[in-house]
Amino acid sequence: MAFTSAAGYGNLPNGNFSPVIYSKQVQLAFRKAAVCEAITNSDYFGEIAAMGDSVKIIKEPEITVKAYERGTTITPQDLDDEDFSLTIDKANYFAFKVDDIEEAHSHVNFESLSSNRAAYRLADQFDQDVLGYLSGFKQSAISGTPDTVNTTVNGTKSVTTAGSDELLSSMKLNASDFNAGNSANCVGLKPRASEAVPTTAGVANPLTVIARMARQLDLQNVDSQGRWLVVDPVFVELLKDEDSRLFDSDFGGSGLQNGLILNNLHGFKVHVSNNLPKVGTGPSTTGGTNANNFGVIVVPRSYALTVISGSLMILTESPKFAISPK
Repeated sequence: MAFTSAAGYGNLPNGNFSPVIYSKQVQLAFRKAAVCEAITNSDYFGEIAAMGDSVKIIKEPEITVKAYERGTTITPQDLDDEDFSLTIDKANYFAFKVDDIEEAHSHVNFESLSSNRAAYRLADQFDQDVLGYLSGFKQSAISGTPDTVNTTVNGTKSVTTAGSDELLSSMKLNASDFNAGNSANCVGLKPRASEAVPTTAGVANPLTVIARMARQLDLQNVDSQGRWLVVDPVFVELLKDEDSRLFDSDFGGSGLQNGLILNNLHGFKVHVSNNLPKVGTGPSTTGGTNANNFGVIVVPRSYALTVISGSLMILTESPKFAISPK
């Protein structure tokens, strides 16, 4: 009964004069933006049929260029047919039931409503899994933020010198790349507005960090077309503090959806996601290095990967493949 009664008032005591009305409008829960569909490719999707399939991918052979003089005997080289495997070793499912009587008499379509929510949950798990894998992390529990360093190679390494997390140690940047004398694996982030030129060991500006990532890709001859990065909301806040004009329409920052917040920042399309890996309590705006609490942002392009940690940072690179369902 929606209305209270005064003491001693007994008229229509059961409250049936005020019936319960069920709305046909459903309250939808908040949903995260999924970004992996936009940043991954489905190049091998047609060659994969089921769980457990493995696709062997041939790598482009290296060609040796030699000097030529008149009369030189031409000796053709043998071509290498090196390959690596893309193994489909993960699958997710959902299941629910709606009785025929419940379907016939319900005031809302629970089957459609539940299927829509299930599709979102699958996309959310896909985001968490792929973003974690690209960063060298994995989930300690399904549907949870990736929070554990990955030590299991999926299929075979596309580059044999990569570590068990499938990242190349030769491409890692640490705090010494920003402030000499600090050998930590992480760096605190501060906007330029608070410290024009960081002098504290292990501290860098967000734009400086992104510029370093672009340099790493350039040094490895990675194509500048199609580069992107995924950052967490804390990193976005630091970028806004760095220079709010970054998000003006002149920078391609207006009217963007599905996690895309900037069309071009140092050559990267910038996406924001709450599904990025984190350790401990994740990133914060306090700055300074903290090996127990940090977030991770992902910066690859097709076959190259660079990883950054939110309030502290680790940069790496390794060829990667991620399949996006159609």
